[in-house]
Amino acid sequence: MTDILLIALFAFLGAAAAGLLGALVLRFFRHRSLVVSLTVVAAVAVTAMLAGTLAVAWAMFLSPHDLSVVTTVVAMAAVVSLATAMLLGRWVAARSRELTLAARSFGDGGTFAAPTAPATAELAALTRELAATSAKLDSSRERERALETSRRELVAWISHDLRTPLAGLRAMSEALEDGVAVDPGRYLRQIRTEVERMNDMVGDLFELSRIHAGSLTLTPTRISVYDLVGDALAGADPLAREHGVRLVGDRIEAVPVEVDGKEMSRVLGNLLINAIRRTPADGTVAVAAQRTGGGVVVSVTDGCGGIPEQDLARVFDTGWRGSHARTPPAGAGLGLAIVRGIVEAHAGRAEVRNVTGGCCFEVTLPVA
Repeated sequence: MTDILLIALFAFLGAAAAGLLGALVLRFFRHRSLVVSLTVVAAVAVTAMLAGTLAVAWAMFLSPHDLSVVTTVVAMAAVVSLATAMLLGRWVAARSRELTLAARSFGDGGTFAAPTAPATAELAALTRELAATSAKLDSSRERERALETSRRELVAWISHDLRTPLAGLRAMSEALEDGVAVDPGRYLRQIRTEVERMNDMVGDLFELSRIHAGSLTLTPTRISVYDLVGDALAGADPLAREHGVRLVGDRIEAVPVEVDGKEMSRVLGNLLINAIRRTPADGTVAVAAQRTGGGVVVSVTDGCGGIPEQDLARVFDTGWRGSHARTPPAGAGLGLAIVRGIVEAHAGRAEVRNVTGGCCFEVTLPVA
């Protein structure tokens, strides 16, 4: 038993010395290629075995012949180990270089193309993560392009819609100033109308900027959908009468919701005003509210004739107004974008679909 302990002690001391030396070498080459590190590890393993063997052989006073035999065996093992380590290192390094090139491609704005060659489990996991990140970046770039397009359209349309009333205001003010206005009272009323419309436009821009900045503050209260829709219908009734449109709201359930009454009134008001203006005279705008498994669905159905399928996905984009809505009173195309922003701030969703003779806007809200 004592001999075994002595052998173990001498073997440990020899291997420990080789291990400490290998640790120093690894620290010196820690920034080098993986091939160098694997080679050093293999060399340390063989050197530790050789050092332990030599220490034990020296303590046991082996013959020179036996010692040379042991040394030769260990040397052959070292050659094979180093060759295997170098091959493994070169293979892993090659897979790493391929992954680096693939990652560089999508980092420069391209799409990540995963290397087809087999790799280790760790490199395969990294490849999957890079592929998922690439997909997220592609989606983010697409959203950024769509947002930039909508911003450009918004700036163009806002410029157009502001330039027109400003030119009219300037002409009317100059006519009043020169005393050539035939009906000053009518001019003043028209000026007031244009100013109110511009004020509404600026108010929409401010509301939209708060939504995009995430600074929209909600004050939720428990309220019945029946009362909410009823107030919105009462507010939109004068505009409906002016346009000869009939408002229908006979399928409204009294379901409680937890919402900001002021903001949700704006949502319903925007939807009703948009529906009334798009519906021809003698048409009908129907409002319904019912409870479903996913919450409360408030729908506004108009008679606009439908929205082209290619435009359905852009209805709630900032600045979108359709192909024929280029002049007042169409507005700046902010109403539906505000609707979506307010609804999503309430953890709901806004959708649109075509129906017979028109389209149906649906707002889904969580039940209180």
